[in-house]
Amino acid sequence: MTNPFIRPRRLRVSEGIRRLVRETELNAGDFVYPLFVVPGDNVKREIPSLPGNYHLSPDMVVAAAREAYTLGIPAVLVFGLPEYKDGQGSSAWDATSPVQQAIRRIKQALPDLVVISDVCLCQYTDHGHCGLVRDGRIDNDSTLELLARVALSHAEAGADMVAPSDMMDGRVRAIRDALDGAGFSEVSVMSYAAKYASAFYGPFRDAANSAPQFGDRRTYQMDPANAREALREVALDVDEGADIVMVKPALAYLDIIRQVTDSFDLPVACYNVSGEYAMVKAAAAKGWIDERRVVLELLLGMKRAGADIIITYHALDAVRWLKGE
Repeated sequence: MTNPFIRPRRLRVSEGIRRLVRETELNAGDFVYPLFVVPGDNVKREIPSLPGNYHLSPDMVVAAAREAYTLGIPAVLVFGLPEYKDGQGSSAWDATSPVQQAIRRIKQALPDLVVISDVCLCQYTDHGHCGLVRDGRIDNDSTLELLARVALSHAEAGADMVAPSDMMDGRVRAIRDALDGAGFSEVSVMSYAAKYASAFYGPFRDAANSAPQFGDRRTYQMDPANAREALREVALDVDEGADIVMVKPALAYLDIIRQVTDSFDLPVACYNVSGEYAMVKAAAAKGWIDERRVVLELLLGMKRAGADIIITYHALDAVRWLKGE
C-alpha cells in the first residue's frame, strides 16, 4: 500500500540522523575575530557597548590573538585608535601607531595566525569621515593616495591582508597598485565591497571613536534600499583586484550575501556588526533569549546565506559553544 503522503520528519527523528543530513555546519575556520588596539601599555579595558570585547594596548593584544588562535580561529581583524588626529588622518600610516605595533607583535608571536588590517581614515581624522574633506564634501580621488599609504604601512608591519572599509570609488585599484609596486604582491585585499549606511554601526563608532563630526556617511556608503547596486559595487572591486569581497552588515542583508555568492566566484565575507552583537547581548542580559542558541542560529544563517567568512565579536564564545564547552 502506497503511503498517503511523504514524511520529511523521518530525517529528523534522532540527532544522529539530523547530523547525517545537515546541509550547513559552522566551525572555527569560518570566523574572523576583531581586535581594538589603543595607545599605551598594560591596557585592557572592556568596551561598554560591546561587552566581552576590549580596548587593548599593543603589549596586551598578543594574548587576545593567541586566545583566538588556540581555539582554531584562523584570523583576526585589527582596528586602531590613534594617539593623535588631524585633517588628513596621518596617524593611520604612522609606523609607530598602535595598529602597526600590534601587527608586528602578533606576527612575531603567532606567525601562522592571519592578520587582517582595517584600512580607513575615519578613526584617524579630526572630522571622523572616511576621506579627505574639501569645502564640506568628501574628496574621493585625493583620498585614494592616503588609503594606499595606510595599506602599505600595514603590509610593511607584516599584515597578511588589508581590508579597505572606506567605500571610496577606486580604492581597491589604488591599494593593489601600491602594494604590488612596493613588492607586496602576496598581501591580499578583502574589500568592504557592499557596505551600507546602516544604523547597526553605533557601538562600533563608540568603540573606535569614529563618529563623523558633521553630516553622515550616506554620500559614500550604500543606500540600504538597494540590492542591484551592491552587485555593481562588488563587480567593480573584483575588476580592481579584490581577493575577497565583503557584505556589511550581515543580519539585515542576508539577501545581498546570497546574491553576491551566486554572482561571483570569489570568497564572500560578511560582517556581523556591533549593533547586531549588542542587541543579542542586551536581550541575553535581560534573560529574554538563550544567548548560545540565538548566536549560533544567527551565525548559521549567515553561512547558509552563502558567507564563506564571518567576522564576528561572538567568535570566541561561538567556537567554545561549538566545541561543547
